[in-house]
Amino acid sequence: MIVIDRLTKRYGAAAAVSDVSFTCRPGTVTGFLGPNGAGKSTTLRMLCGLAAPTSGTASVLGVPFRDLDQPGRRVGVLLDASAQHPGRTGRETLTLAADTIGVERREVEGILTLVGLDAAAARRRVGRYSLGMRQRLGIGMALLGDPQVLILDEPANGLDPAGIHWMRELLRRFADRGGTVLLSSHLLGEVQAVADQLVIIAGGRIAVRGGTADLLSTTGVQARATDAEALTRALTAAGLRHRRRGDGRFVVDAPAESVARAALAHRVVLLELREPDAAGLEELFLSLTSPAERVA
Repeated sequence: MIVIDRLTKRYGAAAAVSDVSFTCRPGTVTGFLGPNGAGKSTTLRMLCGLAAPTSGTASVLGVPFRDLDQPGRRVGVLLDASAQHPGRTGRETLTLAADTIGVERREVEGILTLVGLDAAAARRRVGRYSLGMRQRLGIGMALLGDPQVLILDEPANGLDPAGIHWMRELLRRFADRGGTVLLSSHLLGEVQAVADQLVIIAGGRIAVRGGTADLLSTTGVQARATDAEALTRALTAAGLRHRRRGDGRFVVDAPAESVARAALAHRVVLLELREPDAAGLEELFLSLTSPAERVA
């Protein structure tokens, strides 16, 4: 379990993180979202004991990270995939990590296989790795100690679509076995596909937190018609709350069936009608993190 309670980090008069609180429970994946500079990385660094909070607390498995017994075998962390010695091979990197945290060297081969680094890749120096290969190696290092908790900052950065799918399946299996995952990412669709709960931060403060399904149920269905003005009249006449986006789509706070019936009653041809999905998460994200919506 991860518990962050009223965590605050100030640099002089500037607050990078202000009064942030949320909990990540075993068996779940928590998506931690926010624009650049919102405070995600600062929060994760404080959680992992790499930065001291100005106030508030952060604990992993019931204690501050620095107080964990054998932290490398209980918590897997990936904050920066590029922070690996470029002169070592992938196998050497994992072997050194295994020696450091007290894991048998024979586990290294299994991890290389798990993260999709074949024999040729394992022999290659990390400095010659692509970004996606470094991400796979970093995820392997996080998993090496068979941890109970994973803390990952942008783990899908540089992965191709197959790699992203692989990572999503891996994290889902980890959580389904009782593990706790805290995942920070800019890939909203991938976060939605795997996350049980969402925490969105903006301007250093929590903008919203809750179950993924519950949060997205408030974003409304999306509709697009051949005649936008006619659809506006139809929705208004039916008493359906709606707003028009810049791309011509409407977001309607009503079931898809109600929107379809309103359009039919006014002979409006719909080109698109869909339930909340990744676009719904994007709508929610942008509405909460745009400058006009941020809490100072």
